[in-house]
Amino acid sequence: MGKVWLVGAGPGDPDLITVKGLRALQNADVILYDRLINEDLLQYAKEGAELIFCGKLPNHHHLQQDTINHLLVFHAKKGKNVTRLKGGDPFVFGRGGEEAEFLVKYAIPFEVIPGITSGIAAPAYAGIPVTHRNYSASFAIVTGHRQEGEQEEIKWAALAKGIDTLAIYMGVKNLSYIQKQLLTHGKSADTPAALIHWGTTAVQQTVTGTLGTITDVAQTAAIKNPSMIVIGNVVKLREQIQWFQEFEPHTTLSSGTAQ
Repeated sequence: MGKVWLVGAGPGDPDLITVKGLRALQNADVILYDRLINEDLLQYAKEGAELIFCGKLPNHHHLQQDTINHLLVFHAKKGKNVTRLKGGDPFVFGRGGEEAEFLVKYAIPFEVIPGITSGIAAPAYAGIPVTHRNYSASFAIVTGHRQEGEQEEIKWAALAKGIDTLAIYMGVKNLSYIQKQLLTHGKSADTPAALIHWGTTAVQQTVTGTLGTITDVAQTAAIKNPSMIVIGNVVKLREQIQWFQEFEPHTTLSSGTAQ
């Protein structure tokens, strides 16, 4: 019997993978990797390792999740060391929990190697700390794939009123809905907001505005996925502590600032 490692590759900068994650990558006989990992990491695969692309685009999955689950089991049962390489952290919107459940079902030994999640790393590279003694004592990571309904209304009310900093994953497509829900449930339109596109990579681009203007800012700057949405007063700190040289030149927009 082989073994499976569920490895977080980090948010995009290949240097941000953990030492333990890199070792799992180097020792793997089979590597199943996602679209959002930095493919420079694959150079560390040993000679002869089998590389299987499992990338998922919006509305198009190269491999269905059920197929991925079965591939993990199939190769492990052949006695292989299998590394499942996922962007960010495997248990933060990475479906790593589902894969772990499937491995348990088939009695496959596995190990989870956490990774740096983009909800923390992308803001850090943009000069935005998600917590700060003067601005934010609470921080929530939220999926942008949200749907209307009574329970959703309760969740939005809690997010709008009870959390200082929101890091919203996969939310660009639903940005206007997110904006509307937070405003409807009491979050100030003046709350600073940012979108960070391809955070921690050489093509990182950050645009900033307020909760009231951020949809217009995103449209003007043509921001697409993958992008992290950050909402909270900590965004103001970007003006002081921005340190990472971004791909796009600084440009002033009528409804916010693109940086």
